Amino acid sequence: MQNPYLRNKFYLYGSKIILLFVFILAAQGISHAQKFTYARRNNPNYDLRKLSYGFLIGLHTTAYQIKYSDSFVRPIPPNDSLYAIEPQWSPGFALGFIVNYRIADFFDLRLTPNFAFYEHRLKYRFTNTTQEQLIETVMVEVPLLLKYKSERRGNIRMYMVGGASVGLEASGKKQIENSSEGIDVQGTNISLQMGFGFDLYYPLFKFSPELRFSRGITNMLDNTKYTIYGYTLSRINTHKITLYLLFQ
Repeated sequence: MQNPYLRNKFYLYGSKIILLFVFILAAQGISHAQKFTYARRNNPNYDLRKLSYGFLIGLHTTAYQIKYSDSFVRPIPPNDSLYAIEPQWSPGFALGFIVNYRIADFFDLRLTPNFAFYEHRLKYRFTNTTQEQLIETVMVEVPLLLKYKSERRGNIRMYMVGGASVGLEASGKKQIENSSEGIDVQGTNISLQMGFGFDLYYPLFKFSPELRFSRGITNMLDNTKYTIYGYTLSRINTHKITLYLLFQ
């Protein structure tokens, strides 16, 4: 039990430390931009590049959004003691790289392929007990995003992004704990994404903290066989909130 405990402690405190670090950098960048709007700019011609590259680190929290089937509303014994299925929010992270193409002064087209590590949990509540399904997956995700940028002020500019992402399972398995007849999910997912962030210009690089929201449109449920875990659901969609740290 020690390893899961240490990992949860890392997720809990590690993400808070990184968030604090990002907010400090962003506050410093905004402060400098307000005080020295007309001062010397770092990388003044950076955004004139047609192509630019970089890498990203993402910290996310994710949960399934479920839809009950008719079998849940009209349960069949001996499974009539199930009264709720609760998706749980779980942490994860992603690593990837950036390919950015400049379309116009205020528009970019951005490709951010990445490896994303997920833990999805579903808690099944019975009248006399509680059971949990854990689905662990590693996905190769390829988001294609349109980026709209504001006017640059000093060494900062705000932007918004929106687009879609295709995800393919790369782990080769979907690990399920606490059940010999668990719930299976699809190996592909399509999601819509939207977010905002800040470009902070430094002498040697550009740093961009970004908050992005993702909503899956693919029904991930792949197991509707007659088990308490599968037949009580008719649909599963993904929902994710991610803090990205982008370096270019």
